[in-house]
Formats: sequence, structure tokens, C-alpha cells
Amino acid sequence: MDSISISEARKLFLHSQGLYGHDFGKKKSGVLNLIEHIGYVQIDTISVVERAHHHTIFTRVKDYQKKYLDELMDEKLIFEYWSHAAAYLPMRDYRFSLPRKKLFADGKQHWFKDKKPTQYVYDRINAEGPLQSKDFEEKKANTGWYEWKTTKQALEQLFMEGKLMVAGRKNFQKVYDLTERILPVGIDTKMPTEKEMAEHLILYGIQANGIVAEHEVSYLRKGHKEKVQKALKLLIKEGVVIEIKIDTIKESYYTTADKLMALDDIKATKRVHILSPFDNAVIQRRRLQTFFDYDYTIECYVPAPKRVHGYFCLPLLYGDRFIGRMDCKAERSKGELIIQKLLLEHGFTPTDAFLKALAKSTDEFAVFNNCESVKLLKSNMDKGVQKEYKEMLK
Repeated sequence: MDSISISEARKLFLHSQGLYGHDFGKKKSGVLNLIEHIGYVQIDTISVVERAHHHTIFTRVKDYQKKYLDELMDEKLIFEYWSHAAAYLPMRDYRFSLPRKKLFADGKQHWFKDKKPTQYVYDRINAEGPLQSKDFEEKKANTGWYEWKTTKQALEQLFMEGKLMVAGRKNFQKVYDLTERILPVGIDTKMPTEKEMAEHLILYGIQANGIVAEHEVSYLRKGHKEKVQKALKLLIKEGVVIEIKIDTIKESYYTTADKLMALDDIKATKRVHILSPFDNAVIQRRRLQTFFDYDYTIECYVPAPKRVHGYFCLPLLYGDRFIGRMDCKAERSKGELIIQKLLLEHGFTPTDAFLKALAKSTDEFAVFNNCESVKLLKSNMDKGVQKEYKEMLK
């Protein structure tokens, strides 16, 4: 069995994630390359800084503009559905969304259990074309119209069943249409077998992360554990996947021979990445702890008195180490990015090179958030280091 060091495992993972010397290209083509490579980009509504899906792409694609996602949706090269959460997915992998859709079509409920007016909602969209949830809002009492809440639930149920798809968004609100009116001509709609589905999850996991553990493949995907175990054994037997050990970790990991051979070609980088809490590289907290000894919790769901690092603290990656977190808020009306807390990990000493890299990334992040200036309120860095950092900011 092959063995690699924890340092090599980190670099292989971060490189595959596009955060350590991996170039997906620029502009819209770069965005498509990225989504097709890492498999999904999570969608989130929190906008204290730029929303997660834009943030995740901005981190990896040069010259990113938010309009690119809309254009790729219009061109039917990506679509919205569920990965482990709501996400943009590559259209070429559409058929692998079908097993989840079948579960809902066969009776699985999406968050709510009450009876929903799905036929009414479907018939209206069929007759009128694309509609938003607000188009179903009740106008008058006792008119026979369904309440907005239940029709919104019906839209989501039909979406999860695969009868409706998201045609686009207006002011971040979904516009729904019939699936057959959205899917591109010639798209493969054949239901994957259990074996195909499990192999897809394994091979995509390796492609996106370079190296995966068995539990990571089926992360937040109920019902796939045993199927993944069976598929892994077969892929190893066929020589498609290889089992490896990481020198400091007891658990087995899986990769491909090509990934291992490319390790020596990964070039070191010392860029600071300011990551979204929903970034693909940090969403599996157990991996962060195992690979990087980095304990990360998003605290926007934690009561304010119990927060330690801040409402929306962003992980900081420097080279191949997670070295801190930054709690930010974009005051867009003032054009100011407020860093409410900048906290470095215990034992990390900020060098001049680090401060320059951090200042550069902070300036770029501010521009991305439509801010012209940066204000640091609190940090655990020495006052002299804080002063040096502030002076480096534009």
C-alpha cells in the first residue's frame, strides 16, 4: 500500500480544490471549468459579505463577475439542485441528480409534511410559463386561492421531485419552469444504477479533493454508505482507485495513480485565501481537523453571547496551512469592509511576507464586496503588527 506524508496530503487536497497552484482559467470559461471539476458550488442566502456561491468562485477564478453564473444558467451548462445542500451543478452530470429526485417523487417530503397544492402550481406554470413564488401570493381572502406559504412549499416539492427546475433568479428569488422546457436537447436523462451512482461519487470526490476517505464520499448523502463501500472495493480491484495511508492518520484514504504521480509537479504558493464558510474546501469540518489541525465552526447559527470568533468568520488559508479567521461585514452603503475580528491561530507568527500577502488579499476581497476601504476593529496580533498591516492596505 502506498503511503504519503500529511504535508503531501494537504497539498494534494488543496491543489485539487484550486487553492494551491491550480489554474481553472479566467472569466466564464474558468467558472464552468471550476464547477465541472469540483462538482458543485454551494448556494447560500447570507449576504453580510458577498454570498457563498460568488465568494467560492471568486477565490479560484480570475476576473470573476457575478453575471457569469446567470449566463451559464441561460446557456444550460449548469443547473440548480441539491448536492449535500443547494448548489450549482454541471449540466453534464444531470442524470446523477435523478436518484434523489426519485426519492421525493416516491413520497419523500422536503422539510414539510402538510399537504401541498402541487397540481395547482404545476398547472399554472404549465399554462403561464416561468413563475416565482410571489406570483402565487394570495390577493384576497375567501377567493379559493392558495396561501403563499403552501404554494411556495409546493414549488419546492416539485423542484425536489424534478418536475420543475430553476430557470433563473430575479433579485435572488427563484424562477421556476417545467423541467422539459429547461433541459438542453440531447442531455442524458437515464437513471444511473446504484453502481454508477456510487462510482460517480467516489471518482468525483477524488477529482475534486485529490484524496478522500470513505466517509467523505457519502457525506450528508443518506443511503449511500454501503453502496460506496461496495463500489470502492470493485474500483480498487480493477485498479481504477488505489488505497493509501497518510503517515499520521489511521484511517485509509483513496486516490488514483495519476493524482499521486502529479504530486511532485505541485508548485508551492504563498497566497492568502479568504474563504467562505461554505467553501468546498472547508465544508467537511472533520477533514479540516484531521489534515490541518484547524477547528472551525460557523457561528451565525450560535446565539450571540456564545460566539467566540464572530457572526460570519471566514477561514484564512496561507499556503498549505489554515492560520486564522476573519469576521467581516461589508458596509456597502459606506463602501467600507469592516473587519470586526482578525484572529490568528495560536503558534502562528505573522511575517512581513505574510502581512503583505494578507493585505493584498484583503484589498481584493474589499473590491469584490464593492468596498473602497477597509477598517480593522479588533485583532489578536500585536499592536505594532496591526499597524504594519493597516499601512499595507490600500
